[in-house]
Amino acid sequence: MAEHAGEPESVVESVMEKITEKFHGSDSSSSDSDDDKDKTSTFSSAKAKIYRLFGRETPVHKCLGGGKPADIFLWRDKKTTAGVLAVATAVWVLFELLEYHLLSLVCHILILALAVLFLWSNASTFINKSPPKIPEVGLPEDIVLAVASALRTEINSALAALREVASGRDLKKFLAAIAGLWVLSVVGGCCNFLTLFYISFVLLHTVPVLYEKYEDRVDSFAEMAEAEIKKQYAVFNVKEIPYPKNPATGKMQLKR
Repeated sequence: MAEHAGEPESVVESVMEKITEKFHGSDSSSSDSDDDKDKTSTFSSAKAKIYRLFGRETPVHKCLGGGKPADIFLWRDKKTTAGVLAVATAVWVLFELLEYHLLSLVCHILILALAVLFLWSNASTFINKSPPKIPEVGLPEDIVLAVASALRTEINSALAALREVASGRDLKKFLAAIAGLWVLSVVGGCCNFLTLFYISFVLLHTVPVLYEKYEDRVDSFAEMAEAEIKKQYAVFNVKEIPYPKNPATGKMQLKR
C-alpha cells in the first residue's frame, strides 16, 4: 500500500518538473529572442551610423549597375578588363602618339576588307571553293530607339541641372559647377579630347576597384573632409542682418 501510495506522488512530481522546465525553456527562448532582437537593432543602428561616400547604401558592385559591366570595372573578370584596357591603350597610341587619323583608318580598313572579299568571290570559281558568305549587318530599331531615349534623358537632365544652377537659388551648387567647369577647362588646355577620354576611361577601370579595396579608409577621410567643407561653407553662408534705419535721418541706427 505504501508503495502504491508513493507512485502517484512521484508521478505528480515528475509532471510538475516537466511543467517547470517548459516554462523555464520558454522564458529562456523568449529572453534569447529578445537578446537577438537587441543585437540586431544595435547592429543595424551601428551600421546606419557608418559614413559612406556620396551617401551610398549599397555595395560598390551594385552602385555600378551590377552584372558584367560592374565585373569589368571591379576586375572580377581580369581577362576581359585587361583586354578592354589593352584595346583602349592601342587606340590611344595609334591616334595620339602615331598621329593616325580616324577617317584614314576607317577607309584603309574598308579598302582592305572589300579587296579581300572581292578577290575571294571571283577566285572561288577557279579554285573550286564556295564563295564567302557575307552576313547581312543592320542596326535593330529597338536598340537605336533605346539608346536615343537614354541619351535624350541624360541631355535633358544636364540642361535642367544647368538651369537650376543659373537660377541663383543654391550657392553651393553654383560654386561646385563653376569649380568643375574650371577644372575641365584647365585639363582641356593641357591635353586634347582623345587623351582626356582615355584618362577618364583608365580612371573608370582603376578608381572603383581601389575604392572597394580601401573603402573604410577613403570613407573616413571623406567624412572628415566633408565636415570641414560644411564648416567653411556655414561660415561663408552666414548672412549679416542689417540694422534698421531711422525714419527721420535715413541712417542706420545701432542696437543697444
